[in-house]
Amino acid sequence: MTTTGHPASAAGAEPGEPLAVEFANTLFRSRGRLRDDIAATDQLAAWLQGHATALGLANGGPLADVELTDTQTADFLALRDAIRSLIRAATENDQAREEDLAHLNACAAAAPHWVRLRFGKDGFTTNVATDRPPVPAALAALAGSAAALLAGPERHDLRACHAPGCMMFFLKDHPRREWCSAGCGNRARAARHYLRHRER
Repeated sequence: MTTTGHPASAAGAEPGEPLAVEFANTLFRSRGRLRDDIAATDQLAAWLQGHATALGLANGGPLADVELTDTQTADFLALRDAIRSLIRAATENDQAREEDLAHLNACAAAAPHWVRLRFGKDGFTTNVATDRPPVPAALAALAGSAAALLAGPERHDLRACHAPGCMMFFLKDHPRREWCSAGCGNRARAARHYLRHRER
């Protein structure tokens, strides 16, 4: 397995996927090799910092001062594996594994949170608050994002990319969308073209 130093969106998936899908897609294939964008603690820290707003950690402030441990990185990798397995079950209309459900629920419970209402120059706004440190709060936010996605109406739009060698997920946000990215669509069409001409 190879680790890379770029965000998952650079691996090919279109930006703007739900947080849980972006997190699941940090494990991907590129040029036939398995790649992991969060395998090392510094990579995970950068990914979390880049997604701080989506994680409910305003401006990434609390994360900027955190030194992740190898154990914490392993916790995030285990959550990602559970989320990938649950998304795969959803895309294949398959039974979810109990151990994945239990792991996701345990991570979600790591940092209870609530909505806090504020009033400022832009009027009323809300943010998610917790009394837990930023690392368990981020873990819980990712688990919560996956739970909301899998139990919500967008679950029916979840897809696994079926381009040759791809293992990413995406939300089908257009009736004609069949792949996670334009690059995967091009590879799939090229593979079909090759097979048609080889069979002649």
